[in-house]
Amino acid sequence: MRLSLSALAIAAVLAAPAAFAQSSPSAAPSAAPAAAPKDSNPVVAVVGPYKIHMSDLQTDLQSAPAQAQQLPPDQLYQMLLSQEVDRKAVLVAALKEGLQKDPTIAQQMQDAANIKLENAYVQRQVLGQVSDATVQAQYNKQYANKPGPEQVQAKQILVQTEQQAKDIITQLNQGADFATLAQKDSIDPGAKNGGELGWFNQTEMVPAFANAVFALKPGEYTKTPVQTQFGWHVILCEGKRTAPTPKLADVQAQIKQQLGDAAVQSTLDTVRGDVKIQLFNPDGTPIAAPAAAPAAPAAP
Repeated sequence: MRLSLSALAIAAVLAAPAAFAQSSPSAAPSAAPAAAPKDSNPVVAVVGPYKIHMSDLQTDLQSAPAQAQQLPPDQLYQMLLSQEVDRKAVLVAALKEGLQKDPTIAQQMQDAANIKLENAYVQRQVLGQVSDATVQAQYNKQYANKPGPEQVQAKQILVQTEQQAKDIITQLNQGADFATLAQKDSIDPGAKNGGELGWFNQTEMVPAFANAVFALKPGEYTKTPVQTQFGWHVILCEGKRTAPTPKLADVQAQIKQQLGDAAVQSTLDTVRGDVKIQLFNPDGTPIAAPAAAPAAPAAP
């Protein structure tokens, strides 16, 4: 029977090599005397001068293809181990041949190392600016004790042509039921629910749609078709409200992303300011530095 394991579950198995030993047919009987404390990162193979540790397999797991995550733990272990052995064997052969001395390859190796170093520097700067404390402080500033965004509850009928939308509006003007027309004519997936869209913020919809629905009063529908990249819409506003203040857990990921983006930009601005930079056009001529903004006149 194949086990369907998430990457996290597989990582947990890899972190406990005893689990593989227990699943092996050749495992020793359980009557063996108590063993010494296990190494948390044991050597799982030696290839020439290189030792392969369990942590190497855990790192490989992060980029393993999705289908590998469906393998039984012992089979997955053997696959990752074999890949690491192959890589180290190739490395030994490449070094014996002296490929690291080839100028082109040496430059590529240096470029790869530089990228790792650059990324590590930025990550450390970001980690220093995105902490539980900074996330909490940003939440307090942006959300705490403030009302949530304005929201609308709406239904829609989505069709392919403007004329179809106009025909539907004519039927609504004559007293037709919106939900019934949505079930009959709309090509939106929500048609089976009468075109129901639920509650949403203005930023959750494309601008043309959002502008139209937020301009309606509860109970009103659009008297002219609304066009977006999805087609032609007829929209009914069912209600409006102010959303409750979101909890920290609901916006934590969003705040971390905001702080992370700001930290990256701040880091780039800082490192650029600490070094002399010259820019050139494709033909090698210097790019003129932008003119400095004129100083503001002194206050009288």
